Amino acid sequence: MHRLTIAMHRLTIAMHRLTIAMHRLTIAMHRLTIAMHRLTIAMHRLTIAMHRLTIAMHRLTIAMHRLTIAMRHAQFRMGLTFQQRRDMLSPVQWNWLNGGAGTGMAVLASLQLVLTSAGTPPALAQGERKHSTKNPISQGVPVSLRDGVPVLDFPPVKVAQEPETDSPPDASAGARKLFQEGEQLRNQGTAESLKAAVEKYLQALPLFRAAGEKRWEALTLHNIGLVCDDLGEKQKALDYITQALPLIRAVGDRRGEAVTLNNIGFVYSALGEKQKALDYYSQALPLRRAVGDTGGEATTLHNIGLVCDDLGEKQKALDYYSQALPLFRAVGDTGGEATTLTSTGLVYSDLGEKQKALDYISQALSLFRAVGDTGGEATTLNSTGNIYSSLGEKQKALDYYSQALPLRRAAGDRRGEALTLNSIALAYSDLGEKQKALDYYSQALSLFRAASDRSSEAAALYNIAFLERDRGNLTEALSQIEASLKIIEDLRTKIASSQLRTSYFATVQDYYQLYTDLLMRLHKQQPNSGYDAKALHASERARARTLLELLAEAGADIRAGVSPELLQEESTVVQQLDATEKQRALLLASNIDPTWIAELDRQREFLLSYYEDVRGKIRTTSPRYAALTQPQPLTLPEIQQQVLDEGTLLLEYSLGEKRSYLWAVTKTGITSYELPPRADIEKAAKAFRDALTLGERASPARLTAAAKALSDIILAPALQQLAGKRLLVVSDGILQYIPFAALPAPGNNSDYIPIIQEREIVNLPSASALAILRRDTEKRQPAPKTLAVIADPVFGTDDERVRGIVPSGSVPVEAQQLQRAAADAGVAWNRLPFTRTEAQQILSLVPEAQRFQAFGFAASRSAATSSELSQYRIVHFATHGFANSQQPELSGIVLSLLDEKGDLQNGFLRLNDIFNLNLPADLVVLSACQTGLGKQIKGEGLVGLTRGFMYAGTPRVVVSLWKVDDRATAELMGRFYQKMLKEGKPAATALREAQLEMWQETQWKLPYYWAAFVLQGEWR
Repeated sequence: MHRLTIAMHRLTIAMHRLTIAMHRLTIAMHRLTIAMHRLTIAMHRLTIAMHRLTIAMHRLTIAMHRLTIAMRHAQFRMGLTFQQRRDMLSPVQWNWLNGGAGTGMAVLASLQLVLTSAGTPPALAQGERKHSTKNPISQGVPVSLRDGVPVLDFPPVKVAQEPETDSPPDASAGARKLFQEGEQLRNQGTAESLKAAVEKYLQALPLFRAAGEKRWEALTLHNIGLVCDDLGEKQKALDYITQALPLIRAVGDRRGEAVTLNNIGFVYSALGEKQKALDYYSQALPLRRAVGDTGGEATTLHNIGLVCDDLGEKQKALDYYSQALPLFRAVGDTGGEATTLTSTGLVYSDLGEKQKALDYISQALSLFRAVGDTGGEATTLNSTGNIYSSLGEKQKALDYYSQALPLRRAAGDRRGEALTLNSIALAYSDLGEKQKALDYYSQALSLFRAASDRSSEAAALYNIAFLERDRGNLTEALSQIEASLKIIEDLRTKIASSQLRTSYFATVQDYYQLYTDLLMRLHKQQPNSGYDAKALHASERARARTLLELLAEAGADIRAGVSPELLQEESTVVQQLDATEKQRALLLASNIDPTWIAELDRQREFLLSYYEDVRGKIRTTSPRYAALTQPQPLTLPEIQQQVLDEGTLLLEYSLGEKRSYLWAVTKTGITSYELPPRADIEKAAKAFRDALTLGERASPARLTAAAKALSDIILAPALQQLAGKRLLVVSDGILQYIPFAALPAPGNNSDYIPIIQEREIVNLPSASALAILRRDTEKRQPAPKTLAVIADPVFGTDDERVRGIVPSGSVPVEAQQLQRAAADAGVAWNRLPFTRTEAQQILSLVPEAQRFQAFGFAASRSAATSSELSQYRIVHFATHGFANSQQPELSGIVLSLLDEKGDLQNGFLRLNDIFNLNLPADLVVLSACQTGLGKQIKGEGLVGLTRGFMYAGTPRVVVSLWKVDDRATAELMGRFYQKMLKEGKPAATALREAQLEMWQETQWKLPYYWAAFVLQGEWR
């Protein structure tokens, strides 16, 4: 028992020890758990630190990118567009700078040079007439003497180092005395004193040259140029100021160089050469900033804003003014502040915000009066009158004009006087006093010609033609508008940038509409005199001119002979655009502050503008571009010979404010028709398009009624000529958004039967554009292979093809974040499953050796831009597309946004990318949404993807007019390709037959399913 007790005791002890060991093990495990927890926390903190470092590096990347953009800021913002402008404010009357009120203000002497530039007048509220109301007021450059040496700048600002100079020798004392006498005469501001000032300067000039005084010589030449400008001798002014530039550069006066560059830019602007003006301003602006000339920078910014305003780019003008205004205030320049306030007010007036405009201009008027600037006061009074005139308060407007006119005459401001006379004439014309208005127009026209203001001269001629038409003097009106258009055509050809040329052309469309209307009225009086043929030619002259020139340029290989540096610059900016696009996608996917997105958007806009500027430089320096003959719009006989055949009818539309026109042209004849006003056609067209795009939600009765209503307006007049003819449709305005194939034949009161039951429909930007396309492709050898298809891209992480893939990049891409990016682009990036079905179906029609396919991740931007596509006769995109109606260059096609590793990539094929393609395909099919849409620009039509592919080398493009149904599109495309590839039918015929088949089937009967796709370009 004792031994048993001992054994039990020992067992108890062992159990106790085991318990202790277990307890210790528990403690150790607990400690290990704590250690693991601490390690987890440490890893988590490390992850957060790495994430913060990633964000910091990302922000640093953006900061470096912003710095790069800022360094090229002056160039990036040169992509401006043309439109009309109204009364431009007068620059400050700078005499007060030379001893009057405000002598300490650092204001660039050349401000008036751009502010007084000749510009295209804006459309009046009534719809057709133009104001021509900018007021040039000349001023000289205040002379700084440093150790007796003149410098072309303003009171000293912060400059790191002034160049060392020697005092002028006594031998030049007589020259300086003559120069000062010239200054005193110039400051008097009368025509006689200005001429006398020139004589004094001309006497001083050879003396300065003999003494080797380059600064004084430069200043003398410069001021002779300014006086010549005041006297309206623009070309002579340009000659003198241009002579001053190399002298200023030779003595290293960078501030004076900026003044001179700015003044040269102004004179070019006054002569209508806006592109050259912008080139000189872009050189002046960085010099202003480099020397710390805040007032000069403000002036140049303001001047560029004025050009933006002249060219119709109102928001950009406001952006420049908003940059200039605080700088003027910072240097205490009341006159510059007032000038900018007036400019801002005029833009708001153009935008329809009349009360806001009056508020700005009222502030400016008080400031001008405070500094004694009668020139600025006169222009502000005139501008106030224009606003009241647009509000219908004609008598109140005349009261303001009557205050402005004597001030302008007293200042010897002939152009300003002409602007006020023009405004008075418009008011009297509106009041019904036509003869009185004509007298004022005639006075204004003479003064515009004396001032070499060609844009305003064209506007005055237009106004006279408008008035003469209303008086029934059609022949006289025709003579005036033809003279006006001659000036317009000449000014237009001086613009190198296609974007600027397009925008400028949009500003003068009323000129062409008046011309067309006059010709058609004369045709009505004299039906056998050929006025209808002239009117058709006028319509061709008024549309798609930039497209014509782009197509001619594309066939000339204008890059041959251009400097490698410039071509590299183009390549660099394209790469920067690509990088910006990817960076933007990353930001959208990472929940970053929206201000970063906004900044990147601004940088992207700068890059796009810079890209257009570089392309303009390539044109101006290209030997082949210089040798190009500008393509001219076709006349009636040329259209009949080069475009039409016996089975084709051209329908060309021109929509006008009071009446519209339709020309029906066959191989042997022309018939013209007068249609209702634009507003009536727009109402009917909108009702039809709304019913179409509602699909199943629109009642058949509504659709049928809307279709018949529009058909009766735009097709019924030409009913007798429609039978059995292929229709070439050159639309205008809202009609470009309408599928003519879905319209019923006019006069049919039975059930809805689309017009394509009897004929093909082909859309054209203009008849002349088709002639250019044919010329450029008629001798081209067909591509060796048949079909390339890019379809079914990968858009987001919710796609089953991405599941299980761990992105290698540092920024995770979540589906909902991609959806935010989709909303930003205006599309929903859900997968389109039927695009693969569509692609496989059409690829099966082609032998494997004759086809190329890129599906899923391979359906990428790199595939779309590959040179391999140039080997195929047909290129087919089946994916999402989107149109940007404000910035057409941002329209595009969406391809794979993720690569095979799951990382985000740039999947946008935008318009500028398409322009850079070499794609000599016979046909491009954009089986995507809204690919036929774009920005509606007067005179150019829809600027979008179609013209990009035509520029790239494709004579025919199939595009869509609305967001299409995925399954219906796959069905349509399968039938379309079957008829093309297996039955050998032309694209236009195949498209018509495929659409007819779908209409005849109950499931697809609604035109919503089949009518969105239209063929643009060559039908043969």
